[in-house]
Amino acid sequence: MGEDEAKPAHSHGDRELCDAGLRLYTEALRKGRVSRADLAPAPCLIDMALVHPDPRDAAWMRPVPPATGLAHLLQPITREISERIRLSTALADSLAPLTAVASEDPNLAITVLEGVPRINATLDDAMTLATREILTAQPGSTRPLKALQQGLGHALPAIERGATVRHLYQHSARYCPHLRDYLARFPPGHPQVRTLEQSIERLIVVDRTVAFIPATRERDVALEIRHPALVTYLVQVYEVLWAQATPLTEQLPAVSPGTPVTAVQRSIARLLVEGNTDEVAARKLGISVRTCRSHIAKLTQALNASGRTHLGALLVQSGIAPAPAAAPPPTGVDPQG
Repeated sequence: MGEDEAKPAHSHGDRELCDAGLRLYTEALRKGRVSRADLAPAPCLIDMALVHPDPRDAAWMRPVPPATGLAHLLQPITREISERIRLSTALADSLAPLTAVASEDPNLAITVLEGVPRINATLDDAMTLATREILTAQPGSTRPLKALQQGLGHALPAIERGATVRHLYQHSARYCPHLRDYLARFPPGHPQVRTLEQSIERLIVVDRTVAFIPATRERDVALEIRHPALVTYLVQVYEVLWAQATPLTEQLPAVSPGTPVTAVQRSIARLLVEGNTDEVAARKLGISVRTCRSHIAKLTQALNASGRTHLGALLVQSGIAPAPAAAPPPTGVDPQG
């Protein structure tokens, strides 16, 4: 076979020193020279200019001092770093002025947050910076203890910084013991709490600059909204609901004089008369289907109704629920026309 096939393999990067090369370089530094023939297993010593020919005898190689060799090897790396810094500076100078243009794009002002951990972390960051106002709307009849504890950690520091905190719940939340314990932890007059019959989906607005709404029914995906027009619209929706809601410190309005019907039952009656099923009525009021049907049974007993159809008629006759709106007369115009 030829000489090339007998030559030992030596493969590594041009800026690396193999074990054989390191051993031979150490030996050369100790003895002051190394035989050229001995460098065959480590040609990297010559490639990296760590040895040079002995001017008196070409069969020997003399080592370069380590400090000198290091300075020589670092020169291309230093030039590369300097070039990358120059390129980074040039890119920053070119793109930084465009950030103002990009911020005007409404698509860039809506961020999709996937996963409960990321949603909670982003909410934490936003509420930690709240200095003016925190608005929340929470649908449902109960508030989980863990969620209320997290809310306490957000609301109390915000109030101490001078921010106003307002909570909007549904009427059924008035009977949640965790909510009463949560509100007892605040100073008098804080936060402001109102309840209403029906609510929109969960909504959180911080300082009227950023809003959070769920993007899925499971609430494991949320939207972080920073577009000023969208945030303003959501605040206006909140204010309309707030104006229609009843302060928690006040009793819910009476239903009908002499009629033993609660406000929740009146809401159920209205939804039933409108043709909603038990499941839909329960979902709109933030209560379980079982609780909803329990209220329907009480209404049936109170009015001595013989069935659902009879109950609907009695609810309207008694004034507990308004009569359903009549359908508009046909106009003879094709609605698709």
